[in-house]
Amino acid sequence: MSKSLPPHAEAQLTMKRRQWLKFSGSTLASALGATSLSSLMLTPSAAQTADYRALVCVFLYGGNDGLNTVTPTDNTRYNEYAAVRAHLALPQSSLVRLTGTDYGLHPSLSALGTAWADGALAPVFNVGPLYQPLTKAEYRAASNASQLIPDSLFSHSDQQVLWETASTDAHTRTGWGGRAAAVLGTANPVISVGGNGRFGLSELQGPLVLPAPGATFGIEGHQNLSWAPIAARKAALDALYADSHQNKLLDAYAKQQRDAFATSDRLGALVKTQPGDANAVSAITQAFAPLIVDGKVTTGIGQQLYQVAKLIHGNATVQGNRQIFFSQLGGFDTHGNQVASNVLQGQHASLLKMLGDAMACFHNAMKAIGMAQQVTLFTQSDFGRTFKPNNSSGTDHAWGNHHLVLGGAVKGRTTYGSYPTLALGGPDDVGVQSWELHGRWIPKVSVDQYAATLLKWFGASDGQLDAVLPHLSNFGSQRVLGFL
Repeated sequence: MSKSLPPHAEAQLTMKRRQWLKFSGSTLASALGATSLSSLMLTPSAAQTADYRALVCVFLYGGNDGLNTVTPTDNTRYNEYAAVRAHLALPQSSLVRLTGTDYGLHPSLSALGTAWADGALAPVFNVGPLYQPLTKAEYRAASNASQLIPDSLFSHSDQQVLWETASTDAHTRTGWGGRAAAVLGTANPVISVGGNGRFGLSELQGPLVLPAPGATFGIEGHQNLSWAPIAARKAALDALYADSHQNKLLDAYAKQQRDAFATSDRLGALVKTQPGDANAVSAITQAFAPLIVDGKVTTGIGQQLYQVAKLIHGNATVQGNRQIFFSQLGGFDTHGNQVASNVLQGQHASLLKMLGDAMACFHNAMKAIGMAQQVTLFTQSDFGRTFKPNNSSGTDHAWGNHHLVLGGAVKGRTTYGSYPTLALGGPDDVGVQSWELHGRWIPKVSVDQYAATLLKWFGASDGQLDAVLPHLSNFGSQRVLGFL
């Protein structure tokens, strides 16, 4: 091949290359984070060492109703809750009691009872984007342009960005997971089994996006190298991208493709494995048995956490002793028909059932493969929902929210953060005038503190935490929350 091609020939060659690399409707390079695929092939550290740790983010898109996820069980506060929640209130007797506390989980999360008994589950109350600690008086006195007020409060797209980036500026480009991977120099970028979200984006790199179990991760139709025509085509592609070019952009593109091929060759078989396959890990299959039908995991979030469990078990293949994973479950924008006549029915109950069952299976899988102490799962979401129901048997957009942290290293059987005062217009409600008394809680815990607690356990130094979380210094000595 010539070392220098005419511009029109280079353009044609580039187009042909893109046509070769189809992967779920986009190029494999794009799926791997085309901003800097070369960094995927950093020198790996020893696999499955005692120092291995993984963080697993589960983002609940749409804004999960935290008040019906973790609810007070003591009579005084339960009565306050029920008086405002009215027909949306969960019956007190239906709550999954968190023994040793005055709280209970939504009945659809009953599968997490074992994790609570294990001491591996902890709710974290009233978390949200904050620039610094904020009182109601300060909130009411601040102008819309004040840095104290996060951008575009109560907006789905903007608040998703603020949670994924640990910022109060909706124009922030990089996610806190992506920045952490870059600052800590992990062997891989954030590994996403839930799409190409902002959470895994760094300045020079996108997340490594993987498909569901059973899907092909690589060049579609080019897995059977024992067939001579396929082997010849693959060899031609390898030769094509092995050549160097005087054109630096073309040379960089060729390197990205080489790295993409290497990554898909390394992970393809692991990614594709399903529970019914002969090479499936029996301990993980048994842990996910409640979600398996005909050899396949049946729910989307179950498939994602099954995929993560395989990648953690196969860390010698994945490479690196620090991994950050991203998964997601959508549908939590429950403006209407949030509950049905039976509390175990309705949109919110169905979503929490999928979430709780998948989290429980994942926790059991980590115990079964001896990795529970080294893996921590945590939830995030756009925002909480209003304490007061709307006129459509649902709830509207709010601010502070309650989240769950799960793993063997979690200091469980207790709660963290500060549960809001359950009073419309009270000290935690942003509203004062009658028309704005909906129960939108001002967070007491920032996303920065929540993320810092996770990353401190993950191995980040104080200096690295400040680099990843620029607002963390605004919270003084209260940098971490102590749940790990």
